[in-house]
Amino acid sequence: MPKTESAGAVHWQPCAGADILTLRAALLARIRAYFRQQAVLEVDTPQLSRAASTDPAIESFSSVFTGPGSADGLPLYLHTSPEFFMKRLLAAGSGPVYQLAHVFRNGELGSRHNPEFMMLEWYRPGMDHRDLMDDVDRLLAFVLEGYTDYRPARRLTYRQWFLDATGLDPWSDTVADFRRFAERQLESVPRGLDGHALEPWLDLLVSHYLEPALGDQPVFVYDYPPGQAALARVRPGKVPVAERFELYIKGIELANGFHELADAGQQRQRFETENQAREQAGQAALPIDCKLLAALQSGLPDCAGVAMGFDRLVMVAAGLPDIAAAMPFPFDRV
Repeated sequence: MPKTESAGAVHWQPCAGADILTLRAALLARIRAYFRQQAVLEVDTPQLSRAASTDPAIESFSSVFTGPGSADGLPLYLHTSPEFFMKRLLAAGSGPVYQLAHVFRNGELGSRHNPEFMMLEWYRPGMDHRDLMDDVDRLLAFVLEGYTDYRPARRLTYRQWFLDATGLDPWSDTVADFRRFAERQLESVPRGLDGHALEPWLDLLVSHYLEPALGDQPVFVYDYPPGQAALARVRPGKVPVAERFELYIKGIELANGFHELADAGQQRQRFETENQAREQAGQAALPIDCKLLAALQSGLPDCAGVAMGFDRLVMVAAGLPDIAAAMPFPFDRV
């Protein structure tokens, strides 16, 4: 029989105390009040999907349905974001929508990560990523009033961020340039970054050199390299950029937003490229969301969308150093 903990060793109590539970409830109420004022519809979409995230940096939890019509078992995946379902609603004419959803990401655990967490995600037809940054500022000023002094975040392009802090240009400097800088400035450089790909070096410097130096004040970093477009549009030009942003507050990455890609052909190509990258890294290729592609083909309205970590928002409001303290039952209490 499997071993069980003795009664005295079982940590059954919630991690968050009554004050944090009250704060969570207050922030949820304010979020809903903000979107009610803005005439943005709250929606509720499935947590299980036949498709998974193909992003090599994200791992989905998988399960198998063994009910009627699935004698061999139907693979299903817990969603890592409600994005694909919400875009299908947008394509069907829902208008602006938001959702507070529990999402799941395998292998993510640390001071700012938990395998299950709450995400606030919303979409605004008629906005681009710059308009949506304004919307994020308005929401946070409304939601955080009385908890922390939130003022509109300063804005910094990804390119200028690197130039100011490192002197390197992600659009023109080489992998060798970034490797030399990392080896000079970081205590250690992880193995496995050798090769011709620039993105891993950019990610390393962002997480270990640039983010820690941002300070406490809110800042939007926007207009990313095309290789980091994910689900965002790429704006062509002499220096093409992915129309996306990330918001940092008190050193915490709080939100990730896109001027959403609406081209079904480009989206399919990105899914396939991500699956190829997964296979090259020894990860399993995963089923792409053909229903999302069909929705894009039918016509997604021009829109921008953003995902915000609600538990991290609680961290910001309460000044907490660890995401577990912001949750009733973090991973070690489930």
